[in-house]
Amino acid sequence: MLAGHDPYLVALSVVIAILGGYTGFDLAARIRRAPGLNPRILLAGAAGFLAIGIWTMHFIGMLAAPIPADTSYLLLPTFVSFLICALVVGVSLFFVSIGEPSLLRVASSAVLLGAGIASMHYVGIHGLAGNFAIHHDIGLIALSLLIAIAAAYGGLRVFLARPDGVPLLISAVAFGLAVSGMHYTAMAGMHFVAVTASAHHHAGGLAASQQSLALVVALFCFVIAAGFLLSLVPAGAAARELRDGAAIAPVEPPVALDHAPSPADAGQRTLAAPLGGLGQPRPRPALRLPIEGSDGVHFIDTAEVRSVRADAHYTRVHDGTRERMCPWSISEAEAQLDPGLFLRVHRSHIVATHHISFVRKEGDGAIIELDGPAPHRVPVSRAKIAEVKFRLGLQKRNAASTSPT
Repeated sequence: MLAGHDPYLVALSVVIAILGGYTGFDLAARIRRAPGLNPRILLAGAAGFLAIGIWTMHFIGMLAAPIPADTSYLLLPTFVSFLICALVVGVSLFFVSIGEPSLLRVASSAVLLGAGIASMHYVGIHGLAGNFAIHHDIGLIALSLLIAIAAAYGGLRVFLARPDGVPLLISAVAFGLAVSGMHYTAMAGMHFVAVTASAHHHAGGLAASQQSLALVVALFCFVIAAGFLLSLVPAGAAARELRDGAAIAPVEPPVALDHAPSPADAGQRTLAAPLGGLGQPRPRPALRLPIEGSDGVHFIDTAEVRSVRADAHYTRVHDGTRERMCPWSISEAEAQLDPGLFLRVHRSHIVATHHISFVRKEGDGAIIELDGPAPHRVPVSRAKIAEVKFRLGLQKRNAASTSPT
């Protein structure tokens, strides 16, 4: 399939597709993780990076292919191929990033994404101009389309299961394989047939040489690499530097409560639990959490907090509208917050149980949705499902905490 191709350019094309996929999927994931940011900008950025990754991979693959030396690239079909790719990818991401990711929605998005990759390829191929005609193997066209759709579906599934860490990398690799597999399978079914200059009807329009295309591709490679490196920078780096440099005023100590808040009976049942050994009552919970901003430290009432998410050695607090940086670690937040109102449902997540509006089992764990102007969802680990059900009145305590036999 790759006979006659430059192996180094082939490898570069696959890497560029994976980096573009990682950057695009990371931006798409932030639509759900950071509702305070503009979802339109995130969606446009995700579609842009994915489209650039697809387009750049395709034309690196064309530079690697053994095509006639006098080949030129018509600018209009080449530009249209990118626009088609960006539009189709944007619509696919919109379907899976907004609303419930049902099987039908994910499958439809995968078909659309696979068809978009194929459309970009063949429109780009139509932009080749020279003293030759191009013939395609129908069977390999169908196979390349199936490869693109199947790999796109797998990548979207992994991405939606947990859009960060290793799963995000796996989805990016699946995306890169979808683009590369489709391209090189289609190229295996493409044949150049030499024709005489008099018999060849040269399409009109502006054209670019392979050298000019190589310069544009190199620029796009730089854009993708820069976007990938920026996606690896921790979001709270600036806030941590300020805190480490003692540029921020000390955090206000927790204020003692005369009595425990009681928005739910479930909270009252667990408030009096001791922190450690016998006779060592738990310290009174904090009424407010510190939030770091560009102009200093602000404080937010715990009644407004929906969830707390670990971010390296610090956390991000969601107030139902957006996430903001908190200087506490996830363990410190768990110790400071009222155990009757908050529950650590995952090693990286704490939620206010009285703000839970939806719960659904997913895989070995579960997913819960928290209310607010911008509802968001949080994963629940398998070990915490029983406790969550008990807090919500869906299960009795003796079932939530079984003793070993």
